[in-house]
Amino acid sequence: MISAETTDWNNVQNHIRKDLDISPQSLYTDITTLSENIAVDLPIYPDLIVEENDAIYFIGIKSKASVDVIAKLNLLRDFCLKNTFPKKIQLAIAAKSFPVREKLLMDQLDITMVKLPWSIKLTTEKQSKPSNHRITSAKSWKIVSRLLKEKKTSIRQLAILEDISYGWAHKTTQALIQQNIVKKENNRVSISNADKLLNGIAWERPLNKLKRCEIQIPFSESMVAAREITRAFSMQHNIPVGFTSYTAAALYTGYGVRNDTVYLYLNDEHIDYFKELFESSSRNSIKAIIYRPDREVFQNTLEKEGVRIVSASQTLLDLAGMGYSAMDITKAMVAKYEFL
Repeated sequence: MISAETTDWNNVQNHIRKDLDISPQSLYTDITTLSENIAVDLPIYPDLIVEENDAIYFIGIKSKASVDVIAKLNLLRDFCLKNTFPKKIQLAIAAKSFPVREKLLMDQLDITMVKLPWSIKLTTEKQSKPSNHRITSAKSWKIVSRLLKEKKTSIRQLAILEDISYGWAHKTTQALIQQNIVKKENNRVSISNADKLLNGIAWERPLNKLKRCEIQIPFSESMVAAREITRAFSMQHNIPVGFTSYTAAALYTGYGVRNDTVYLYLNDEHIDYFKELFESSSRNSIKAIIYRPDREVFQNTLEKEGVRIVSASQTLLDLAGMGYSAMDITKAMVAKYEFL
């Protein structure tokens, strides 16, 4: 992951725009938009992404250009191109210093050099070095989701409420502080940048990677389908099922969502049974998207309006993992999360 923070962030962005002749009206692109176009889970972030017309700029920002930054940007471009990325990709590195070797390599790889003024203050590499701690692991997500619910609390209280070791809770919050997602004041921590948190989740745990299959089912409305599937599975010795994503979020938030798909977790051994009961070739049908659990998702399910849904915490994690396409409902879920 490429990571940079600066005390002169606006100055850096303005300087880059001017140097690359990018319009002030061009769009900053969410990392979730990028991740939706990449089929693999890359642990690489450009420091800045800017869209203008049919071009997208991936920009690294460092005090000194390095082979490591060049290689990561080039790798990101290669993966995007292999996945038929919809825009022309332009790479650039903004730095105060460009050693001869790095400049030659950038020329060979068609990476634009943007020279930053010496007076712009950038954090040191030690300060900006990213953590390898995964915030979407089962234990870490308990801490993160609890922090979203509590708003502001101590690390010790987070550990107690979620029955997680203090060491793990501390490591998780420190990783988030390092990424400027969480701030700490007087021994209390709180989420300071929810958008950046959601972006990181989409990048680290894209829900699409858990998709097992899509099946057409003979219903015209998603909630009717979800209720019937819940009922059918409960009759068979309570075969575990848990609806998630849009289906669960609609019940948690009351937010109007798409009606042509249901989203659910099933264990692999129960998919054939699901097909036996519900698969259809009828024109009057909707989709069931089935995901394979990557953690325990069935233990804390609950029934709302006749539909067996996963916990609010799991629903939020899965929604965020859908990236930009689900951002509106994800933010609605975050807004109500402390009450769920």
